[in-house]
Amino acid sequence: MDFYTPPVIPMSSPDLTEAERQAVIKVLNTPNLSMGPQIAAFEKAFCDFTGSRHAIAVNSGTSGLHLCVRAAGIEEGDWVITSPFSFVASTNAIMFEKAVPVFVDVDPLTGNIDPQKVEEVAHDLKKGGAAAQRWLPRKGLRSGGQLKAILAVDVYGQPADYDVLRRVSDEHGLRLIEDSCEALGSAYKGRMAGGLGDYGVFAFYPNKQITTGEGGLVVTSDDAAARMMLALRNQGRAPGDTWLEHTYLGYNYRMDELSAALGAVQMSRIHELLEKRSRVAAWYNERLKGIEGIQAPVLVESTTQVSWFVYVARVAPGVDREALAEGLKARGIPVRPYFNPIHLQPYITQYLGYGAGDFAVTEDLGKRSLALPFSGLMREDQVDQVCEAIRDLLKK
Repeated sequence: MDFYTPPVIPMSSPDLTEAERQAVIKVLNTPNLSMGPQIAAFEKAFCDFTGSRHAIAVNSGTSGLHLCVRAAGIEEGDWVITSPFSFVASTNAIMFEKAVPVFVDVDPLTGNIDPQKVEEVAHDLKKGGAAAQRWLPRKGLRSGGQLKAILAVDVYGQPADYDVLRRVSDEHGLRLIEDSCEALGSAYKGRMAGGLGDYGVFAFYPNKQITTGEGGLVVTSDDAAARMMLALRNQGRAPGDTWLEHTYLGYNYRMDELSAALGAVQMSRIHELLEKRSRVAAWYNERLKGIEGIQAPVLVESTTQVSWFVYVARVAPGVDREALAEGLKARGIPVRPYFNPIHLQPYITQYLGYGAGDFAVTEDLGKRSLALPFSGLMREDQVDQVCEAIRDLLKK
């Protein structure tokens, strides 16, 4: 019989204290487990932290992205410019409404969507005809498509280039959606992630900067959009509707009080949590400098504050990433490829007809990126162990 052997070093670990546990127990000792004061407190913490007027807590980052797509007026057949180098949720939220993701390749340093290419694609899509056809997927199109939005992703906690994206959005009358699910606490030119588009989305899975177990949240300063999203998360019940009245086609995207209580305490510790993760990233940066065949993450000048979600290194061209990963696994060190390109996911090739060779930079990053064990709870000796194992395996 085979028995599971846990890794020597965990891939990630949530950073929880007795304060979080007591907050959850306190909610359990009340009759109010949903739609109560903990949600309001959690949302206020995000308004204070990001400077946004509104925060809408939901049950996942994916739900938050879907609410943004609805609030942006994106409908069947509409086009949304987005990145193929991301977790699939950023594309799925577009496809939930039968809209069409128009992928644009990414910057080779950051993995974020290439703003100059976005400008070119937006111009051609607005022009229509043969110019638009250059960028559209081979399948899955509907007649009468319109370009409605840009959905950018802040990859690995580093914000995309929002000054350019904002200019393109304004020029073409588009909504700008910021998938900041990996970037809580980051800043772009001194401005907080999440507040760089019309709507920003965060997520709180256990490996994120803060966790609520499962959960997400939208921030916006658009009053009308906030009212609509608040209704949509609660089965479409708008302000003024009675208990069984529903103005919109909505969803049960509510966050529960237990999750919000956990999140509120995590937000009270946000600066501590971010600092602990930065310390671990600094250990990795220093130790990977001297190892030939692997590269530490690159931070660009516009990222005036980075919030480390994961630590993703890149193997050099010609290095067998899979052999390196297997060697590390054999030593009790788990690693992950990060990301597999969205346009090569089986369901995307089936529905949209994208294929290998369509986005060269994304595909190269997908082949060479490797997420190393990472959390704010990692010890320096554990980082040493990971880096020494990488050094040894690459020598061989």
